[in-house]
Amino acid sequence: MKCPFCGSIEDKVIDSRAGKEKDVIRRRRVCLKCNQRFTSYERVEDPFPMVIKKDGRRELFDRHKILTGLKKACEKRPIPIARLEEVENEIEKKLIGLGIKEVQSSWIGEEIMSSLKELDKVAYVRFASVYRQFKDINDLMDEVKGLFEKRNK
Repeated sequence: MKCPFCGSIEDKVIDSRAGKEKDVIRRRRVCLKCNQRFTSYERVEDPFPMVIKKDGRRELFDRHKILTGLKKACEKRPIPIARLEEVENEIEKKLIGLGIKEVQSSWIGEEIMSSLKELDKVAYVRFASVYRQFKDINDLMDEVKGLFEKRNK
């Protein structure tokens, strides 16, 4: 494991623990060169499906793209990063549970929007405005009105 501080590959594992869901092993390490401590995570690599993009291209599923999108939508919002990681993990588990070889990117986008709608309405509107590519303010207003109508019911 390469040290994030000095780049050395000489380190020692000082503690190993299973994650909350028992699907990850957390390892605390110490670099033998600079004595800095850092954490690494180990998980079983599941065979993820290919993602079919809107233009028909196919690419490997990248879980970090989900977290990046969530972080952008939740920027300056009172949402802990740990909660965003939980959302990322939930979406990933659903995807693996489908047991399919290919998935439309729209499925992933809708799952993210569904999670954000429950988590934070402002983050939801931010994500939806980019994901749904609103053409003008009227499209945005329609989406916000829909949120209010669902809340009032």
